Amino acid sequence: MLRERSIHGFHMRPALLVLIGALVAPVFGQTQPASQPASQPTTAATRPVIYDPAADGKKQIAAALESAKRENRRVLVMFGGNWCGWCQRLHALFRDNKQIAKALLYEYDLVLVDIGRFDKQMDIPAKYDIALKRAGVPFLTVLDAEGKLVANQDSGALEDGDHHDPEKVLAFLNRWKAEPRDAEKVVAEALRQAAAADKRVFLHLGAPWCPWCRKLDAFLAQREVAELLARDFVDLKIDVDRMTKGPEVAKRFRLAEKGGIPWFAVLDAQGKVLATSDGPKGNIGFPSEPEEITFFSGMLKKNGKRLDAAQLGQIEEALRQAAKSAQSQPADKH
Repeated sequence: MLRERSIHGFHMRPALLVLIGALVAPVFGQTQPASQPASQPTTAATRPVIYDPAADGKKQIAAALESAKRENRRVLVMFGGNWCGWCQRLHALFRDNKQIAKALLYEYDLVLVDIGRFDKQMDIPAKYDIALKRAGVPFLTVLDAEGKLVANQDSGALEDGDHHDPEKVLAFLNRWKAEPRDAEKVVAEALRQAAAADKRVFLHLGAPWCPWCRKLDAFLAQREVAELLARDFVDLKIDVDRMTKGPEVAKRFRLAEKGGIPWFAVLDAQGKVLATSDGPKGNIGFPSEPEEITFFSGMLKKNGKRLDAAQLGQIEEALRQAAKSAQSQPADKH
């Protein structure tokens, strides 16, 4: 299989260099997404921009690690550049293959680190013992939620002819995904923490496929919001799809599934349900309407012990801003 490699600062295919010298000029730098036949290469004008040349790779990875730690996922780093045809192919496969797209959504936080023409951010792959100029791009690195290296993968091993083999890519993703958490153990630990700190538990049910669940998670993860809520509540996320015993735990606290997810509740340290997101008109889900925001604030005020009026006001204002942003990017509630 011909692989794109860096040779003396240029990126070309290594095999038969002498014989193909005259052929390089017409195709050098050309790319084609996986969905296009090789006979229809893209041009620089039509090539998708999948890497952000201005992005700081270290900050990208740090943000992904924060998300992965909250959700018990892994971080998948794909080193490459917009000029790289194989990077374009692999990214298209990530997007278009339903099984692979689901595996990424459920199990990974994907980060695309732009390495320029092997002259940008090269200290990042070096940190993970990757000889990137020799290995070529795209190159895949899997990190655990603490930032520890789990696996390095030369993507050439995932290729088949002029494309990446979906079965090989999916097997790679499944091999290195994190072990699922046991929902029963997660609940028990949250209740233990609540009892030790004289707090209550903020339980929320969600799943990776649910866009409004992701909006709620993002709101709760805001630093100011998380720090304020932590004064009174232990945050407890139950992923009903990814956690073992997740559906069983959900049913124990939520007697009826009507209204979908996200759904949340306040528990005391013994696991008793004190309040839920089931309002006068049903489950409010991610609170995005004025009456839903008022209902959410009321839950916190009634069941908190340490949050004062000003702090509750800060949380409510942050929720209003998050709701405004969410409404500008509509998604179906579940």
